[in-house]
Amino acid sequence: MQSSRSTFQALIRTYISGSRCYYTKSKKNNEASLYAKISPLGNPNVNVTPELENWVQLGNKVRFAELQRIIIDLRKRKRYSQALQVSEWMKGKDVYAFTPVQHAVQLDLIGKVHGFLAAESYFNNLGEQDKTEKTYGALLHCYVRQRQTEKASAHLQKMKEKNLALSSVAFNDIMSLYSSIGENEKVSNVLNQMKESGIPPDNLSYRICINSYGVRSDIVGVEKMLKEMESQAHLIIDWNTYAVVANFYIKASLIYKANVVLKKAEERLDSKDGLGYNHLISLHARLGNRDEVLRLWDLEKDVCKRCLNRDYINMIESLMKLDELEEVEKLLKEWEASGNCYDFRVPNAAIVEYTEKGLCEKAEAMLEYLMENGKVSTPNSWGKVAVGYLEKGEIENALRSMKVALSLHVGSKEWKLDPKVITRILSLVGEKGCYEDTEKTINWLRSVMPLNRHMYHALLKSYISIGKEVDRLLNSMRADNLDEDEETKKILSMKQIET
Repeated sequence: MQSSRSTFQALIRTYISGSRCYYTKSKKNNEASLYAKISPLGNPNVNVTPELENWVQLGNKVRFAELQRIIIDLRKRKRYSQALQVSEWMKGKDVYAFTPVQHAVQLDLIGKVHGFLAAESYFNNLGEQDKTEKTYGALLHCYVRQRQTEKASAHLQKMKEKNLALSSVAFNDIMSLYSSIGENEKVSNVLNQMKESGIPPDNLSYRICINSYGVRSDIVGVEKMLKEMESQAHLIIDWNTYAVVANFYIKASLIYKANVVLKKAEERLDSKDGLGYNHLISLHARLGNRDEVLRLWDLEKDVCKRCLNRDYINMIESLMKLDELEEVEKLLKEWEASGNCYDFRVPNAAIVEYTEKGLCEKAEAMLEYLMENGKVSTPNSWGKVAVGYLEKGEIENALRSMKVALSLHVGSKEWKLDPKVITRILSLVGEKGCYEDTEKTINWLRSVMPLNRHMYHALLKSYISIGKEVDRLLNSMRADNLDEDEETKKILSMKQIET
């Protein structure tokens, strides 16, 4: 008896058409597309194969081009498991003859989902006709992604020996690998190998090489690479390359040179590239160029027509670097009037900066303003304000802010207090407050969450550092069923050393 799989394949083959699609009967024009069925299945744990099977069983057409579009879309959205399921479904039907390009896509997806060993196995099982520069390159990328240096180097050598049509992509992969593992001194050698192989380096090749010199603070090497890049007639240098160089000049305190290359970067900026403007604004802020920051922001608003929330966040952070607090307040009002959807990250960019500058009152006032206007704020923001007050020794203000943080922690399923923030609060309360403040804080925390050993240890260290007695704190630990472990004993031994 023929298996259900064989029957299904026979059904498909019966209705295959010359346009590389199959169907059992035509579907209505107003019926949803297969793409529309699969695209909303955002949970990566959802298997899309049943949707594909059901689609065909209902008599719908499946075009090769649509399946390719679905795979491309899922990859862009980093839904690699689902993209692989679609690719495997296509291949498993024995209807679509995979070219080396489709094999390369599937190989890359296998590497992302199952790792390089599975990708290696897939590659080894390919026919020789499918082992082209496309599939070799895909396997090389799998090795690079998982930092398999020896395998990647050996694989590239094999590609050379087979006289495959190499491009800059393979060499860029190897250079990226060396950069990612911190072996930046090897990057320029790979660039030289590329040139010796008759392959002209592209923008990315030079940028990786420039970066390899920059991270080693070799400004001479950076400038040498940039000069060579500028001499290549086939290259159109983009703004990002000059921005990378500017970043290294700023780190080396070469202010004049940084400003020169930032001007070049701006000249190459696409008029509607909001991310590009944001990057240049950030770099000018690091240089202290207030006028340039404001000029570029006005230019961005003019050419991009509408600024996104991410643009406002970047501008707030840049103005804060310049201590332009009045400009920040004006910008927040501008954002409120912009019509953009509410995103707490925008005001939070200012709140975080206020707190770090010790302006806790401003941060708290902004949080209160948001709450009064029915806007979302998070427990962590209030927790960080509490930390800021504690660092200034303002215990009463800190406890007030902490109380709000805990109430938001209890009232929200989405936002919870970061344990690191809690640990920092406990450490500072132990250091700056009295026993009553500490016990009040512990009791508040206990009412909404369990205190862990790490939190108690932070308190113990604070107590011991300023000579406070720890008996009551140890009793609280025991009440929370936390007995002394080796780390606790080690902390307590610090007390004996100090005495």
